[in-house]
Amino acid sequence: MMNWQQLISTKRLGLEDMHYSKKDDRTEFHRDFDRLIFSAPFRRLQNKTQVFPLPGSVFVHNRLTHSLEVASVGRSLGTDVANRLLQRHPELSNTHIGECGAIVSAACLAHDLGNPPFGHSGERAIATFFSEGKGLKYKDLVTPAQWNDLIHYEGNANAFRLLTHQFKGRRPGGFVMTYSTLASIVKYPFTSDLAGKKLKFGFFQSEYQKYQRIADELGIIKHKNCDSSAEYSRYPLVYLVEAADDICYEIMDIEDAHKLKILQSQETKELLMNFFEPERLEKIKAVLDKVTDVNEQIVYLRSCVIGALEAECVKVFIDNEEKILKGEFEGSLINAIEGRIKDAYKQCEAVSYKKIYISKDVLDIELAGYKIISTLIDLFITASMNPDTAYSKLLLGRVSSQYDVQTEDVYERIMAVLDFISGMTDVYALDLFRKINGESIPII
Repeated sequence: MMNWQQLISTKRLGLEDMHYSKKDDRTEFHRDFDRLIFSAPFRRLQNKTQVFPLPGSVFVHNRLTHSLEVASVGRSLGTDVANRLLQRHPELSNTHIGECGAIVSAACLAHDLGNPPFGHSGERAIATFFSEGKGLKYKDLVTPAQWNDLIHYEGNANAFRLLTHQFKGRRPGGFVMTYSTLASIVKYPFTSDLAGKKLKFGFFQSEYQKYQRIADELGIIKHKNCDSSAEYSRYPLVYLVEAADDICYEIMDIEDAHKLKILQSQETKELLMNFFEPERLEKIKAVLDKVTDVNEQIVYLRSCVIGALEAECVKVFIDNEEKILKGEFEGSLINAIEGRIKDAYKQCEAVSYKKIYISKDVLDIELAGYKIISTLIDLFITASMNPDTAYSKLLLGRVSSQYDVQTEDVYERIMAVLDFISGMTDVYALDLFRKINGESIPII
């Protein structure tokens, strides 16, 4: 069974044997938050698709605004859970348990850092390049476990890699984050060969030993239903990061769909009002009657729904604390909610799938992204494998020196190319694609 005293640690990956003095009053977990928010990979999220194409005249969420909102909800979840835990376990008062809000908030900022351009279509383009496309020819050049990483390429695993990998010319330990923050972003704590039908996993083979080190330090236990040494139970705060993401993407996608007129005003209001019992709904309607702008009405309803979902997730976490610490809690906090709120959330999911995620605009951006990513992967991996040709030299000249695309290890060479491409914004990937194809040239 995991224990809170060991689970919350200020130890930093890459600085385990170093001593340094603090220059201000920030906690170690607030330092994590600040390192992320001022980092280049985080800034690049402003030009990465969330669900809808990047905004024209109507502003909708991108990966940056989504991550900031998830961090806000995550802070509330972590703080409320910490307060409840301290009430239940006063002996934890001299530990770092009160920092759960800061840890979850920092992990929420980082949870989408590994996503390639064009959302999930970018992930699929990378995976299918190897499983179905031209990348099949590299299968015999890597180990079976490494091949699984490539054909099941995952943004979640790439986020952990981005935060922990030793990029060329960079300091050891990647972002040098605390063990607790790093553990909080690993939703699927196992390797790609254990991903199963969901095809989700938490770390590539290249970062497996780093996760092992973190798990051993924090006392994260192995999963009870698996004999593999590579499958762990979830770190408890992962459930809160996941809940914050589940709350924000589902409810904010509904709001964005309304802004884009994919959903009508009355339909949107009804979806959000369904979360509340009649007595609570009467009070909400009394406020709505005083607001004449329909968009502001939706904003108010959305805020009420997020508050209700946050409270329910805290309750589920606290009610299942022992199961979570034993690694016996299955599924997400959202799915464990019962009653009206769960039914309303499921209805939002159904509407989102039917009217949003397969809408023409969303599918168009996925189709375009698929073509762009597939083309870039093919060209740059080919160049890395044949670096002496004139065209390869031109292409590799566009790759930042931090990506070691000339390393002797074929797996690491391919991963370096994928690091380069997954770090691109949608706009940069599109611009590079056009230039390579001769569709645009710089004005001289």
